Amino acid sequence: MKLKKNLVLIGMMGVGKSLIGNSLSKKLNLKFFDIDELIEKKNNMTINEIFGKKGEVYFRKEEEKITLEYIKIQNCIIASGGGAFINPKIREKILEKSISIWLHVDLNTIARRLKFSKKRPIINKYGLDKIKKIFLEREKAYSLAKHKIDCQNLTKKEILDKIIKII
Repeated sequence: MKLKKNLVLIGMMGVGKSLIGNSLSKKLNLKFFDIDELIEKKNNMTINEIFGKKGEVYFRKEEEKITLEYIKIQNCIIASGGGAFINPKIREKILEKSISIWLHVDLNTIARRLKFSKKRPIINKYGLDKIKKIFLEREKAYSLAKHKIDCQNLTKKEILDKIIKII
């Protein structure tokens, strides 16, 4: 399949952007890029290590640089970082150059999925109470995406089918 614009999946950490993006790329025979994974590879550290050793400000700069670089690649699927879309530069380029889809689940589902995660530095540092605050802050930005899929009661196949209809 050939896309007129890249597809960028946005949403909270733990919503399934990487899983859905990877599955969709295989189904449609498109390149897939996971921004968090690219940041980890570039820095030869996990995101948790980056937050711990270099801080969130450094991570956000890396996220901006890498996201803006990969948005330029054509005919691909990108899983953005959970906080990427709150960055005005990133959001503007995604909205201008890509098909943006907000994958949404409710706060309880996110909390359940992240409760025991060792990969989520913000949650590890501040605890599950922070999820609600982050969720509400990011939801305002996420709502600016061109499309929204409420994934709450959908199977992976149903989510993929909805995305394919959109693109």
